[in-house]
Amino acid sequence: MNTARKIWRVGWRVGLCALLLTWIFHSIFVNEARLAHAGGPEAFSKLPRAEQWRLGWQKGPSQLAHRLAQVRIGHFIASILVMGSTVLLGVARWRMALQAQGLPLPWGRALEISFVAHFFNSFLLGSTGGDLMKAWYAARETHHKKTEAVVTVAIDRLIGLWAMLLFACVMMIFNFPLLFKHGWLRALSLSVCAMMLAGSAFLGLAFWGGVSRKWSGARAWLRRLPKGDWLEQVLDSCRRFGHEPFYVLKALGVSMLLNALCVVQFMVLAQGMSLNVPPVALFVIVPIVICISAVPITPNGLGVRENLFVQILDQLGVHPTAALSLSLLAYAGSVFWSLIGGIVYLTLKEKHHLTEADLK
Repeated sequence: MNTARKIWRVGWRVGLCALLLTWIFHSIFVNEARLAHAGGPEAFSKLPRAEQWRLGWQKGPSQLAHRLAQVRIGHFIASILVMGSTVLLGVARWRMALQAQGLPLPWGRALEISFVAHFFNSFLLGSTGGDLMKAWYAARETHHKKTEAVVTVAIDRLIGLWAMLLFACVMMIFNFPLLFKHGWLRALSLSVCAMMLAGSAFLGLAFWGGVSRKWSGARAWLRRLPKGDWLEQVLDSCRRFGHEPFYVLKALGVSMLLNALCVVQFMVLAQGMSLNVPPVALFVIVPIVICISAVPITPNGLGVRENLFVQILDQLGVHPTAALSLSLLAYAGSVFWSLIGGIVYLTLKEKHHLTEADLK
């Protein structure tokens, strides 16, 4: 039963990912064939639906490949380097979380683990992926604070997502005309605001509490739950983040710089593709797409991210094929560093690998 449940949990995500990607590629390919048809768009619309689809998949891929090849190589390399800098900032933020728990981890080892986690986040299917691997490696670095080490991974991910949500909400102030001109964009913006408020409440309770002060029996009820002692230890570990002086401010500062560099990566690619996208608009579009695609619907947000970029950038007059190319090129930068993580993982010494006993 457990095996069947795991297969289903992975299978429906993979299936939805494939469906979304097929849908967006199909729509763009057919549109490219319609625009390139010798008789014009009107003549193309009179063709049988099957013939339209055949022409789309015959001509569309070459048009997409042509768009991808149009990016200037210097800009593409620069975008990869910018993406790499976000990985480094992510390592710096995680080390802050480790230090708040009294777990100093050398830069080299933290970078090694983070690269391996980045690899598994991109290529492992399911809802855990690289974060689970990162948590296990972090736990192996200590003999007396394994729970605290695992908590740092979860909190670092939550802080990063919350900071991106906050970043998106702040950038909405400078993009009110764009957001409220289009109902679909307005709905996405409201969703991001709701996620930010929920995340703020969750982190506030996790770091500073408040329930036990209102309800004296909260801790006793928590201990009665399955693995209650462990849950209480997790809660105490979260409290340390709130009590650590300036941890939240420092982590937020690093996260905001990381978020800005995520947008810069898209700005560099857009410039390299000669796309006329206002930079101020990218500063709200990119974080909105990242936040929505972070919801664990498909592996690594594939399909969701591409559809969002195509739909949103279409409101700014960007050709669908160009918008899809922009998303794919940005994702290629992430894949590049994931492959570096794969190389790190394959070349690690045997003592660094997880054993069967560790996994159990």
